[in-house]
Amino acid sequence: MRVELIQPAASVLFDIPDEVYEEIIALIDAVTEDAEMRAPDLAAAFGEWCWLVYTVHGDVIEVLDVGCAQ
Repeated sequence: MRVELIQPAASVLFDIPDEVYEEIIALIDAVTEDAEMRAPDLAAAFGEWCWLVYTVHGDVIEVLDVGCAQ
């Protein structure tokens, strides 16, 4: 499974604290590892403080948006 972040989502990762970055990476890992969480259309995953919006195209997870409530 390959993960691609579109530019606006990738840009967010450069301006956040380490603990928030780690939560977003954990969400991405969870989506790639759990087949039940992968959806063929637009989907979202939520952590304690963060979220990500993604879609799946074959063996590629495209992360469209990430964010945190801080």
